[in-house]
Amino acid sequence: MRKVGIPLLTIAVGVLIGFLIAAPRTPAPVAAVAGTGFAAVPGEKGGQELFGAYEPVVGWPKSLETLPGHEGWSYGSAEGIFPESPNRVFMVQRGELPIVKEPENRPVPGFGYNINWPAGAPWRNATSVSPGNGDAKGIIYNGKLGVDARWEHNIVVADAEGNIIEEDVWRQWDQMFRRPHSVYVNPYDPQKHIWVVDDTGHSIRKFSNDGKQLVLTLGTPYESGDDENHFNRPTFIAWLPDSTMFVSDGYANTRVMKFDAQGKYLTRWGQKGTPPDTRPGYFNSVHGIAVDPPSRRVFVNDRTNRRVQVFDENGMFLDQWAYGKAGTSDAHSILMGGDSALWVIDRTSSKMVKYDLEGHLLYSWGVYGPDFPGGFWGVHQASVDSEGNFYTAEVNAGRFQKYRPRPGANPAMVIQPVLASQATDTN
Repeated sequence: MRKVGIPLLTIAVGVLIGFLIAAPRTPAPVAAVAGTGFAAVPGEKGGQELFGAYEPVVGWPKSLETLPGHEGWSYGSAEGIFPESPNRVFMVQRGELPIVKEPENRPVPGFGYNINWPAGAPWRNATSVSPGNGDAKGIIYNGKLGVDARWEHNIVVADAEGNIIEEDVWRQWDQMFRRPHSVYVNPYDPQKHIWVVDDTGHSIRKFSNDGKQLVLTLGTPYESGDDENHFNRPTFIAWLPDSTMFVSDGYANTRVMKFDAQGKYLTRWGQKGTPPDTRPGYFNSVHGIAVDPPSRRVFVNDRTNRRVQVFDENGMFLDQWAYGKAGTSDAHSILMGGDSALWVIDRTSSKMVKYDLEGHLLYSWGVYGPDFPGGFWGVHQASVDSEGNFYTAEVNAGRFQKYRPRPGANPAMVIQPVLASQATDTN
């Protein structure tokens, strides 16, 4: 019988077609479309996203030197900031420091080629000017009160234009504090009490909205401990819609404490770890806390371990993720957006970093800059008001700042406020 042969040309063509099908293909160029990508303002031409979806409000707040008798003085270490409303913003700081201009940068012969000193803006992270009491004396202060520092204006209130308001009513509490660390208004509290965390005072104080009365004290002031009646350097607070409160406690203790709406102790969790610790429930410097109202999950900034840990409201571990390695991240605190997005304030990178609640990175913005409006230098607490204005307190720069959303900004890149009318509670 006659055999049928396959022409060599047919074989070659088949091999070539198979190769083309299997080979990786280079996609055809796609023309750029205005508004696509990750720009905070879609379609914007130029720019570098230094301030993300915001623009700094220059001159907010006014300097303390605008007050009679305070000429030549301004903010010390700016610790916390929280708006009751756009026209009533609360700020806490660790006393006043003199206004010091940055010295002229000059060569320093004998130390090395082309070395200049000083370099950088004046450091205003003053921790040690408080009167002190008990075991809350803190760092020894070598200057003279009234000359090198003033223990005044620990609580400052500013309006939308930055004018300092309600001065005397809040100054009456100055001598009570040892190291005011953060300030809050519970968004679910119809009476809008003012809360101040005093870390080396080992206490948290709740004031009437007008500042005339001290309503509640949690912890034993000026006395550290690790039982249900004591804190050891607490740091931040967060609330669920039923006003269940969580406290990160803190710099010395390594735990989260839970209280009911009346301030009654409920439970606690956390153990001291060994950095860099990855074990669930072990903490080192519990420096930030946030809650997600719909799921009642609690997010804890485990600062020295460079991670966030996630728990249910009774302390059962659920999840964790890292911000970065040592030297690349130092999360000062965290806040929950009204759209259930977690924002992390990273001191090392000078950025606000947005994650979804499973830890996926969504967006970041920010730039180091102590010498110009909008730059960051040690943002310690941040918050947002009902109009979307964003606020920061910077410990290093001794500066509070306000940012307003830019026209046309993508809402997904603006930190959304948590409003009582929008929050949902699954319980």
